[in-house]
Amino acid sequence: MVSPKDDNLVYNIRLSSVGPGLVTGTDVVHHLGSMDLAMKLHYIKGVYWFSSQAMQGLSIKDIKDAMFWWFSEYYMTCGRLRRSEGGRPYIKCNDCGARFVDAQCDKTVEEWLEMEDYISYDDLLVYHKPLGPELSFSPPVFLQLTRFKCGGMSLGLSWAHILGDAFSASDFINRYGQYKAGLRPGEPPKLAETPTKKGKLDNPAQHVNEPISIKRVDPVGDLWVTVNNCKMETVSLHISPAQLSNLQAKISCENQNVFESLCAIFWQSLAKVRGEFEPQIVTVCKKDPSCQTRKWALSNTQIISTVQADFAVKQADLKKLVALLVEQGKDERSGIKEVVEKDDGVSDFIVYGARLTLVNLEDADLYGLELNGEKPKMTYFSLHGVGDEGMVVVQSAGLEDSKGRIVTVTLPADEVLKLKSELKRYGIA
Repeated sequence: MVSPKDDNLVYNIRLSSVGPGLVTGTDVVHHLGSMDLAMKLHYIKGVYWFSSQAMQGLSIKDIKDAMFWWFSEYYMTCGRLRRSEGGRPYIKCNDCGARFVDAQCDKTVEEWLEMEDYISYDDLLVYHKPLGPELSFSPPVFLQLTRFKCGGMSLGLSWAHILGDAFSASDFINRYGQYKAGLRPGEPPKLAETPTKKGKLDNPAQHVNEPISIKRVDPVGDLWVTVNNCKMETVSLHISPAQLSNLQAKISCENQNVFESLCAIFWQSLAKVRGEFEPQIVTVCKKDPSCQTRKWALSNTQIISTVQADFAVKQADLKKLVALLVEQGKDERSGIKEVVEKDDGVSDFIVYGARLTLVNLEDADLYGLELNGEKPKMTYFSLHGVGDEGMVVVQSAGLEDSKGRIVTVTLPADEVLKLKSELKRYGIA
């Protein structure tokens, strides 16, 4: 294993901007839908590691040239946020561009991926700043290209969740590979939801019961950052195919799949950590299969549902928890939209971590980006702006380990070691 010294792992950082090669036009506005605004305090980061073969013959200029065409299609990602007279945010599509970062690393890609807990160093490969406090100057997208001494590279994406969910973000970056291969823009991407300017309920005095998957937070103003009541910590665990087979054999129930099996284990383990404060309600986020035909569209259309246990989770049969997760999800998206629109999208909310949140990224096309016909050696996505109740994210462990999984857990710092101790009973941590 390579022992990292993170002070100088990535250096020679240079910032520039890249935007549409075609002028979008004047007074073009991208209206944000209610689900977009519900997610505005959350962010997505992705890192793609490529071998030297993928970079053969490619210069920084070559990489940027394709981005001009790419951003001509996704022009709204190069805009800047504004507020209407009533305070509702929207994006002014003024072609200000995404921030582009060029950096270097004196390790090889292989050496980086061999580092112990290399995923915890992804902040070095993804340049990120939250939106605000000057919204009109804050880019919603950052791209970082880090060149390794072997000739390989990593491409880091920082993505404001108001633009779309993780499935949109991965499709967005995959589209770049097509432009790099010679595609040229056709029609702009369609939006999955076309918000109206009306926004407010027909009866403003009507009482709206807030869905339990979302939490209203104190106003954050123009700095869109989740404020936690405790220190949060993120850890990632690799679950091998052999470990998964053993875990599923222990649970042995019908209709199970990998995501629900793992979530049942993490839910119960965390219930044991929290004791009398065990989470009996969880939020589950996953891809909406009805959106399969809308590839390349930017949207926050992931299913957000809640599952409630009317029994003690820490003492439950795991088979029962799996069945609950598979069969009993209650879709809360219509309720979320109603609550957000009650005051025309002005209030601030969080979804991730409002309840213990279980996110399924198994259906995200995380290996769809190709450069010079080469797919990434490794891809890793993470979600940010998590509330105090925590989050569990499940994603593929890679092309060479397609049956394995990476589980990323964000929790209050004082719960992480206790959770790992519980997970040892299942042979995970």
